[in-house]
Amino acid sequence: MKKIIFFNLLVLVFMSCSNNENKTSEKQPEEKIIGKPNLKLTSDVMTPEVLWSFGRLSDVQVSPDEKKLLFGVSYYDIPEDKGNRELYTMSVDGKNMKQITKTAKGEYNAVWSKDGKSIYFMSSSDDGMQVFKMNEDGTNVTQVSKINGGISGFKLSPNQSKILYTKEVNLVKTVQDKYADLPKANARIINDMMYRHWDTWTDSYSHIFVSDFDGKSFSEGTDIMKDEEFDSPLKPFGGLEEIAWSNDSKIIAYTCVKKKGLAYTLSTNSDIYLYNVENKATTNLTKGMNGYDKAPVFSPDGNKVAWESMERDGYESDKIRLFVYDFNTKEKKDYTKNFDQNVGGLNWDSKSENIYFTSDYHARFQIYKLNLASNEINAITSGDHNYRSVSVLSDRLIGTKQSMSMPTEIFSVNEEGKETQISFVNKDLLSQLEMGKVEERWIKTTDNKEMLVWVIYPPHFDANKKYPALLYCQGGPQSSVSQFWSYRWNFQMMAANGYVVVAPNRRGLPSFGQKWNEQISGDYGGQNMKDYFSAIDTLKEEAFIDENKLGAVGASYGGFSVYWLAGNHNKRFKAFIAHDGIFNLESQYTETDELWFANWDLGGAPWEKNNKIAQKTYSNSPHKFVDKWDTPIMVIHGGKDYRILDSQGFSAFDAAKIKGVPAKMLYFPEENHWVLHPQNGILWQREFKDWLDKWLK
Repeated sequence: MKKIIFFNLLVLVFMSCSNNENKTSEKQPEEKIIGKPNLKLTSDVMTPEVLWSFGRLSDVQVSPDEKKLLFGVSYYDIPEDKGNRELYTMSVDGKNMKQITKTAKGEYNAVWSKDGKSIYFMSSSDDGMQVFKMNEDGTNVTQVSKINGGISGFKLSPNQSKILYTKEVNLVKTVQDKYADLPKANARIINDMMYRHWDTWTDSYSHIFVSDFDGKSFSEGTDIMKDEEFDSPLKPFGGLEEIAWSNDSKIIAYTCVKKKGLAYTLSTNSDIYLYNVENKATTNLTKGMNGYDKAPVFSPDGNKVAWESMERDGYESDKIRLFVYDFNTKEKKDYTKNFDQNVGGLNWDSKSENIYFTSDYHARFQIYKLNLASNEINAITSGDHNYRSVSVLSDRLIGTKQSMSMPTEIFSVNEEGKETQISFVNKDLLSQLEMGKVEERWIKTTDNKEMLVWVIYPPHFDANKKYPALLYCQGGPQSSVSQFWSYRWNFQMMAANGYVVVAPNRRGLPSFGQKWNEQISGDYGGQNMKDYFSAIDTLKEEAFIDENKLGAVGASYGGFSVYWLAGNHNKRFKAFIAHDGIFNLESQYTETDELWFANWDLGGAPWEKNNKIAQKTYSNSPHKFVDKWDTPIMVIHGGKDYRILDSQGFSAFDAAKIKGVPAKMLYFPEENHWVLHPQNGILWQREFKDWLDKWLK
């Protein structure tokens, strides 16, 4: 199921996989420092081990004088089954790249001091994650915070006289709180919904604290959300981009859904709140705006604040608009009324005249520029890639970019869109690999629409040979098949296994207009499945594809798609793989943690017999077509997936076995909706390949 995934999630993933935070002061064994692997490949074709050896670059910060960049790179150690993140600096022209940390602990959330001479960052201590300070060259590391239980993030005020930090606050009473005489009782007393979310139980809430700061140390601060059973940033994917300081360091803008229980599970109505540090008053900036409002960014002149906004409550895939509030006129304005695309990662220029952002169009993310005076939006970049972030300098833009054939790297971009790559974190590995060709196709659908389909060819492709092919079914369901680089659903990895990959941007995916995106709601198992058939039926006619060796694979809604196809494909496919997919929509409705999703996309509850949309949805549930299952299927599921419970996977596997259909189950007790640990990730890739090779080669 789709969620809008923010940049800080990447940092949280690395933290969770590092397994290196000491919880007590007890002396721990010395840990291995994980760094860049020195791999000399024996083959020029991708393997799972190579995939997990790429450096993962993130969180680029520009120095105050705009001369240097600060960023992190994470590497994974497969035998140790954990990762580590180190900090680097380099000049904005790409020269003098230097690693400034080298520890076994990992460093996160790194930012410059206002004079550019120091760097503040988070790392683990005997009492959880704390804030540290060091010189810009990495020397003289000192701890500046001692917050009980540790923190999860921080932001310095612009004048750096104050600091805000986020940490978990325990507000949920345990069994032992109620019955002190039962210290060994192991149970939960649940009185309302949203008792667990994504992959964790709701035992605590993320709150924002603010402290005075002298640049050297700070102590426990004021909880600006005291006693509120709400989260900021939003869970599970919100990060520090949902919190902002005003330029005079007097206001904290933060994102929050101030609803509880059933009301929370039914709503996407987040608001942006303004907390006055001086008088401690809180006001709701977006009161009356009913959808997601998040990621506020103050203009440098302090007169305006911009944010990302959705219009409709309960619809998490609504168009993401660009709103601006003027503190002088008290007016809110939507600058994207005539822009049929999403916006993300807003950044002002120094004169407060333009806002730069990233947006997806035709399955590619580009950098765009909004001029507030003219209300004109223009694309800065073009090409087959995804820009994931943009920073605005006085004479250039700094962006992070990836593609289906390249992990994230840093690029310098001018106003005309000319790009220069300035980081080369993965140059050594990429230079040893042969990537498959990525081709754009436009295919006619059953209702006479044009659909973009990516075709990824195996390395060393020979047009005179016949290859097995995989239909890739996207999750979300509303998440575009763009030029993303994935460490699980990696198209180059699939192609390196000897398969032609067919990846359609079927109905229900963004970047082709809101009408195309919204068509899927209330039509599960409908037109989007016809789009899948259009894609594979067209491509299988190519001489280089063996139409007798077709497979279909996917996760989340892609897993639903695979289960549905298994009962409706009319013998097109010879093998299936479904990861964390919905098998039974009726049971899914009362199992999932976010009920707004089910209500919007499924049309309502299964017991609403007079609800035609809902009844159409449930009549198309994959479990209704098991009687037609006749094709080998592999089921993968995670035990900590609370979005789509593992019971969905077990039910599908059992159904296949009962039917006598060849089936395999790959179960990860400690993984959530994704697979985040190195050895599990490699196991996933090996089993994925083995299953397909068994039936398609």
